[in-house]
Amino acid sequence: MKSKALAVLIPAIFLATAAVAQTKAPAASDTKPHVPTAEDRANNREAVSDSAITTKVKSALAADVGLKTVTNIHVDTDHAGVVTLKGSVADADMKKRAEAVAKKVEGVKSVKNQIQVSKG
Repeated sequence: MKSKALAVLIPAIFLATAAVAQTKAPAASDTKPHVPTAEDRANNREAVSDSAITTKVKSALAADVGLKTVTNIHVDTDHAGVVTLKGSVADADMKKRAEAVAKKVEGVKSVKNQIQVSKG
């Protein structure tokens, strides 16, 4: 009985091993590296450009003497250079000033000023 089981089991193991060996992953030299498309490159440039604009706006706000102490203005840039300002400031003049500073930054096409004026 044992010999019959071994007679069936050994060839089955051999065939399974051979099947696994044939389905191995291709060698590194067999695979082609991913080459970015023009669309991939354009999306990367856009993302870098948006984050660069955001950084420039934040720096400009921090450098402005009247806004230097304002830490709760959040800046976001979406595609096409549209900057959104959010957060809160002490008065309406600071809100207007933040928008004016953001509009002067290179690459900014428009500003959505959603800053709230604190009531206290």
